[in-house]
Amino acid sequence: MGNIKWIFVLYSVGAILSMALIGIAVALRNIPLIFLFLVLLLVVMGFGFKTKKKMRDQGLL
Repeated sequence: MGNIKWIFVLYSVGAILSMALIGIAVALRNIPLIFLFLVLLLVVMGFGFKTKKKMRDQGLL
């Protein structure tokens, strides 16, 4: 195991939190919150993949 890339830990925690919030919104039957947290999940995961590609292209991974 090499060095921990803390930015990816942050993205992972953000994605997990978004998934949990989607579950809470479903339990509350609040459609706007479901879509809001779904968009938040897609944005966080998108930034994570974008950052990973950028770091891989720079030879940092």
